[in-house]
Amino acid sequence: MIKKLDLYIIKKFLGTFFFAIILIITIVIIFDISEKVDDFIQKQAPLKAIIFDYYLNFIPYFVNLFSPLFTFISVVFFTAKLASNTEIIAILASGISFRRLLRPYIYSSLILAVMSFYLSNFVIPPANRKRLEFENTYINSKARCTEKNIHKQIRPGTFIYLESFNSSSNTGYKFTIEKIKEGKLSYKLAADFINWDSIKCKWQINNYKIRRINGMIESMTSGNRLDTTINLTPYEFIRKKNNIETMNYAELNKFIAEERLKGSENIEFYLVEKHKRIAFPFATLVLTLIGVSLSSRKVRGGIGMHIGTGLTISFSFILFMQVSTTFATNGNLSPFISVWIPNLIFGALGIYLLRTAPK
Repeated sequence: MIKKLDLYIIKKFLGTFFFAIILIITIVIIFDISEKVDDFIQKQAPLKAIIFDYYLNFIPYFVNLFSPLFTFISVVFFTAKLASNTEIIAILASGISFRRLLRPYIYSSLILAVMSFYLSNFVIPPANRKRLEFENTYINSKARCTEKNIHKQIRPGTFIYLESFNSSSNTGYKFTIEKIKEGKLSYKLAADFINWDSIKCKWQINNYKIRRINGMIESMTSGNRLDTTINLTPYEFIRKKNNIETMNYAELNKFIAEERLKGSENIEFYLVEKHKRIAFPFATLVLTLIGVSLSSRKVRGGIGMHIGTGLTISFSFILFMQVSTTFATNGNLSPFISVWIPNLIFGALGIYLLRTAPK
């Protein structure tokens, strides 16, 4: 059962967390407005769109992004204050064990972890659609394709190649499509260039040659123009990495499966995003455990000493996560391991600090 002590700590925990989040969001929005006000004026962004499409959808994204950090800071701040006021000593002296004292902290961190998971997978993706659409309209320049020598698998056994793609005219140059059956080439189409017909939603293949192979029998055909449907759209060439932020968990899994089939070079980046949506909420529990164990001891330096140590650990955690995910996206480290390594290492640190904390 939840006692008065539990309610007292939960109110302190959640109250400090939301107060810190509201304060920092206000500051960030003020700085963001001062930075982007020229873009808003130059591109004549409507005030309604700025408030409801951009900043209102920016808030849940920012809250979730820094949720573990501010959870940790909140725990350290109010627990250090309890320790400096000798409240923790009084609680332990009354016969309440340190493990029992941890219970309201776990309750509160679970609430925040569930909130973070729900935001990441169900609230933020649709909010990001509006936010990114606003950014692409009024802030960012139009997306362009800068890739060369593009290789993709559009379905099992079917591969396409483009020497380059012009996103302004939706034209691809030096196009080929090959079909592999039982490890052997059975079909190949080569064309000088292809155009996307936005009205028919089809590709126009120009100056093409088709080679069909059936065992020892080969046939060749050619022509000036051919309209065809390919499992590919111009959007595939200009899709930005941050578009995965607009997908919920099910959509992200489906997208990863499609990109894996196409042989995408960014598959590790997408897998990191998928695993972070689970690992990030779990980090709230880990950092709460470290924060309680670290700040429950009354020290001569007072609250300032606890906050300084807490900030050092929290920024070390963020730095460690950035470094480990970099090894996944640019190295050979598994995305799953890269995302969960910080939680495992700092979880072990939390268990050690818990054992050494005064009881």
